Amino acid sequence: MNIEERFLNYTKYDTQSAEDSQTVPSTSKQLAFAEYLKKELEHEGLDDVEMDDKGYIYATLKSNTKAEVPVIGFIAHYDTSPDCSGADIKPQIVRQYDGSDILLSEDIVSSPEKFPELLQHVGEDLIVTDGTTLLGADDKAGIAEIVQAMAWLKEHKDVKHGKIRIAFNPDEEIGMGARHFDVEKFGCEWAYTMDGGDVGELEFENFNAASAKITIKGVSVHPGYAKGKMVNANTLATEFAGMLPASETPETTEGYQGFYHLLNITSNIEQAKLSYIIRDHDHGRFEDRKRFMQLAAEKMNEKYGAGTVECVVSDQYYNMKEKIDPQMHIIDLVLKAMQECGVAPKVKPIRGGTDGAQLSFKGLPCPNIFAGGVNFHGPYEFVSIQSMEKAMQVIIKIAELVASYND
Repeated sequence: MNIEERFLNYTKYDTQSAEDSQTVPSTSKQLAFAEYLKKELEHEGLDDVEMDDKGYIYATLKSNTKAEVPVIGFIAHYDTSPDCSGADIKPQIVRQYDGSDILLSEDIVSSPEKFPELLQHVGEDLIVTDGTTLLGADDKAGIAEIVQAMAWLKEHKDVKHGKIRIAFNPDEEIGMGARHFDVEKFGCEWAYTMDGGDVGELEFENFNAASAKITIKGVSVHPGYAKGKMVNANTLATEFAGMLPASETPETTEGYQGFYHLLNITSNIEQAKLSYIIRDHDHGRFEDRKRFMQLAAEKMNEKYGAGTVECVVSDQYYNMKEKIDPQMHIIDLVLKAMQECGVAPKVKPIRGGTDGAQLSFKGLPCPNIFAGGVNFHGPYEFVSIQSMEKAMQVIIKIAELVASYND
């Protein structure tokens, strides 16, 4: 099976996670794909293949060298984003893309005018959607690359490598992917998530992240007799949102700039609930942002009465750079592997997070390598088959380099 076929098989499964769920994984449909993956790994002849009761899959490619080689790992997540439907995905392949508009379906066009990233893949074979769902390259492309690389290494026994562990997990898209990851069982000195974007991306800095849940209590009274009595939670919700700086949202920031992001509002006169995420690379500014949210709630309570607005802020993950900096050899290995595979490295901060951020703080240093997908979480998502092949080659080359690590 080639990498194209493998990835297309994966897109048949709807693995969308759900933020408000209390189960692990957050949706039962993720387990159907996990079972498929487990059987695929067994079919490929990997060892120690197991899936725990929460849907975490672990497997081993045994060492084929007598040399003392560090045990490393490769990780990807199999859930897709709650932001866009992942059901009944209809992937299409554009062979030797020529740089023109791509008609996804009637009246839905992916254009390089709006998505200039397309032009970086002229001449390549692109897998796109039909414009009604996401594609799921985030992160099924990463899974396909890891499995394909392990299959290749098993077949090419002349290429020496140490013990390699792989793992696939649910619920990364809702920030819970690393929560139940068994680092001790995984047993690696370090690992890499294959969960980055376009070719060459290498990331070992990410946002510090928190969630903020705002609850506003109103008082419902007949509007004809409401003067001095009604407290309209809808109105207070818009007032609270207006207290946050309009220039510090995802739409207005880039690079290392942090933001406040309003995910959703559910509201009526009696109660409003606002869900935010808070992001910043700098830990000091991150703490300032969390305090600012609390202060906004306190000011609303001073104005409308104690208990009107409740703000609950919860940390989600932190900047992995703190844990990677003392072990930069694991970054140097990737840079060398990319160079030998003809890939130009693009080292940049993640404007988001990966499971690797949380895993780094659980004792498993885990930077993030490109998986090749572009325009994640929406109907204009695409991935180049050649990009996936490059990512697979980088995995193989890392394994080779680690095998000669002590030479």
